Amino acid sequence: MQAKEAAVGSATATAQCGKQDERLHETRLYMEVADSLMPIVYTSDYNITFMGLEKMHPFDAGKWGKVVQYLKEANMITDDVLVKPREAEEKDLLVAHTQRYLNSLKWSITVARITEVPCVAALPNVLVRRSVLRPFLLQTGGTVLAGKLAMERGWAFNIGGGFHHCSGDNGGGFCVYADITLCIKFLFDRVDGVARAMIVDLDAHQGNGHERDFMGDSRVYIMDVYNQHIYPHDSAAKRGIRCCVELDCGTQDAEYLQKVRTALERSLREFTPDVIVYNAGTDVLEGDRLGALSITPQGIIERDQLVFTAARSRGIPIVMVTSGGYMRQTARIIADSILNLRQNKLLG
Repeated sequence: MQAKEAAVGSATATAQCGKQDERLHETRLYMEVADSLMPIVYTSDYNITFMGLEKMHPFDAGKWGKVVQYLKEANMITDDVLVKPREAEEKDLLVAHTQRYLNSLKWSITVARITEVPCVAALPNVLVRRSVLRPFLLQTGGTVLAGKLAMERGWAFNIGGGFHHCSGDNGGGFCVYADITLCIKFLFDRVDGVARAMIVDLDAHQGNGHERDFMGDSRVYIMDVYNQHIYPHDSAAKRGIRCCVELDCGTQDAEYLQKVRTALERSLREFTPDVIVYNAGTDVLEGDRLGALSITPQGIIERDQLVFTAARSRGIPIVMVTSGGYMRQTARIIADSILNLRQNKLLG
């Protein structure tokens, strides 16, 4: 399988990459990455730890570090082969977000609403920005960088990201920044050869954020397979979905994998993307109270293999983000899935 190549210009802290347009702002996110590093983006600063507040939300705010630890134990990676991202700055965020929305994050009560941790509202915003928003800014920068790496290497992981409930003007559902939207807009603006993108969203929840952002944009095809009975119930955002599969609570492996396979085949018949952004939520796992589906760990591993096989066999670069997953075994499953992709020679 030969990965699609893209002409990406070299980047420094102040250089711009790929497409040259004097209207583009200078960014530090598209850094030069040595060939000796793997296209796996992560920093330990992804993990949220602040006075125990991270335990007040069902999301495991340290799962990203656990994924990396499992991959280390399996001898797939070491610290010195990982790519460390930079924080998305305001000028980067403005590619997708309104100034009004970014200004609203200066109020702790706004961040408390988005992260669903009410006591955050009582904290000074300087602490909220350092301990809560900074990890999100790093993960957002990681998704943007992973998009660039996918075009250069054929595949990339951001061991984080996937904040698919956030749109340009509104956050929610533990999603503060629209990293998927930013990733795609950066690719459109800065990487030659990227004019069409597909989002494959297999998180248990509807990806209403990116659906609102790209509604009516023919360059972006969204396939979304989600539980129709749970948050966010955003019927307006459904207009942004090109291939929509609504599941019922308790859906199990056989039905789920068949529907994902059929939807993916249909999507790739209808649309030929230059890149796929895969939102690989593990909240479809059986026992996850927020996802309310019944997919086994093996079912998730097979699902991820199915998506990567579809992309790699067609020579379409793919970037994977980890998105939702609210059980303690989630990190182990993500790591096992990545190891399975390597074992099946779906990673270069």
